[in-house]
Amino acid sequence: MSANDRASARCWADVDLAALERNVCLIRASLPARMRYLAVVKADAYGHGLPQIAGRLMHAGVDIFGVANLTEATALRETGTDWPVLLLSPLLPGEDRPAAERGFAATVSSAEEVVRLDAAGAAVGRPVTIHLKIDTGMGRLGVWHEHVPALWEKILRAPHLRLAGVFTHFASPDDDAAFTAEQRQRFLAALQRCPGLDSTSLLVHADNSAGLETIAAGGPFNAVRVGLLQFGVLPRAGSLLAAVRTEPVLNFRARVGLVKHLPAGASVSYGRTHTLRRGSTIAVLTVGYGDGVPRAASNRASVLIRGQRCPVLGRVTMDQTVVDVTDAPGVAVNDEAVLVGCQNGEEISLAEFSQWAGTIPWEALCAITKRVPRFYHGGLGL
Repeated sequence: MSANDRASARCWADVDLAALERNVCLIRASLPARMRYLAVVKADAYGHGLPQIAGRLMHAGVDIFGVANLTEATALRETGTDWPVLLLSPLLPGEDRPAAERGFAATVSSAEEVVRLDAAGAAVGRPVTIHLKIDTGMGRLGVWHEHVPALWEKILRAPHLRLAGVFTHFASPDDDAAFTAEQRQRFLAALQRCPGLDSTSLLVHADNSAGLETIAAGGPFNAVRVGLLQFGVLPRAGSLLAAVRTEPVLNFRARVGLVKHLPAGASVSYGRTHTLRRGSTIAVLTVGYGDGVPRAASNRASVLIRGQRCPVLGRVTMDQTVVDVTDAPGVAVNDEAVLVGCQNGEEISLAEFSQWAGTIPWEALCAITKRVPRFYHGGLGL
């Protein structure tokens, strides 16, 4: 989209592709040389926009992409990439053959999936690439770690499967180091119970952005799954990964659509959850929960206008949000309001925005809807 489109947008997100590439370079430099970089780009690249993000990640030299499902993998292929793609969620029965035909790697957690995918490989005349997932305590996907040997034997007997990786998923890497260490040991023990498994020929991965701090534990691990961190967002405040100094890739902005004065005692927005204690100047922003401002941020969040923090008043509505600009003189229609990002030396971080909404940065990014246009800058050569 052009600069003219941005100037006329009611709300929008700016995405800095150069910052993304710098982040990838910093993350790579912090990892052991043997580590392969699996870039997680599910959910439209965490709301940043899959085609543009994938293109820049390829230029930055990531090794493999991770997506949630067949639809996302197909969209990734349509960007022109021939990079390896791992489907991180289970395939439905009707998706087995299309995944096999398109050469995507499937996650396998059960004997039933082994049978189905082996049949799909036979049907298309070439082996289906798989990654075996081991459940070490997440309680979601994966074969339970104590039951791995039986599934391993089934994989060995499936002639139309090609094992390319084995992995697990940590449940609380950001706040429970002891359980993360226990999961890691369960995973390593499970690998030991797989006769003939050669970890040097596979991608062995357990760590995501939040788990990278413990990767020095060593072992056979030779790949990491990086999602949130590559977009410049720390998994948690105070993370040791702050030393990597990644920078935010996305900011979220809107415009002032109306400025007016209300008297003391007037109530604001649906449900009358805020009553003015003084005569106030309010600004109505052209953004609401239909765009990605969580309703839970009502009466809690602030935005930046002319470099001043302006609190949200009353409930966030579908298309508008009301803020108090009494202490920010001169605010006018068409001014920019920053929901996430910097303005005049002040900043509202995604972490702060998420806390106001009672959610996590992952959800906050994914919640910025398709109604919000994305504008990309920092292109190659810029």
